Amino acid sequence: MQIEHLAIHDIVLVTPARFADERGFFSETYNRARMREAGIAPEFVQDNHSLSKQRGVVRGLHCQVAPHPQGKLVRCTRGAIFDVAVDARVGSPSYGQWVGAELSEANWSQLWIPPGFLHGFCTLTGDTEVQYKCTDVWDRAAERAVLWNSEEIGIEWPITADEAVLSDKDKLAPPFAQAEGWFRL
Repeated sequence: MQIEHLAIHDIVLVTPARFADERGFFSETYNRARMREAGIAPEFVQDNHSLSKQRGVVRGLHCQVAPHPQGKLVRCTRGAIFDVAVDARVGSPSYGQWVGAELSEANWSQLWIPPGFLHGFCTLTGDTEVQYKCTDVWDRAAERAVLWNSEEIGIEWPITADEAVLSDKDKLAPPFAQAEGWFRL
């Protein structure tokens, strides 16, 4: 398993080994002891799975606030995504900054995003499946969203606003300035 801390040190790219032969492949996609050795020690309580049928589907930017903030270990098992984390922790030296990584069935990488970050992704292919482990359960009352292309953040998405396929909820999300105070260090 390869571990790489991204420009925001708390965001970690995890790439499990894949062992292939003529039958296919085997991969250990999560091992709690190995993750703890890498300094990632969450307890996961929920797994989620999404299918996006088109290229350009944007899901996010989402988070959950107290009492149910969520950390996520995200992976793409079919297709490819551009996955993004935005630091929403007031007092953090990287507050308002973002990092992104391509996750795909080909590169087999995963992204660890701890609580206190906004998360979103854009599909790079059609029929894309994303699976992620969460450190807390989904709670509608704790759910929050920020506009995916909020100017204050300046995410360099691989699509234009005209190409983005958004849910009604994500179209109406407020700008990043509205997120101030959701998380504190």
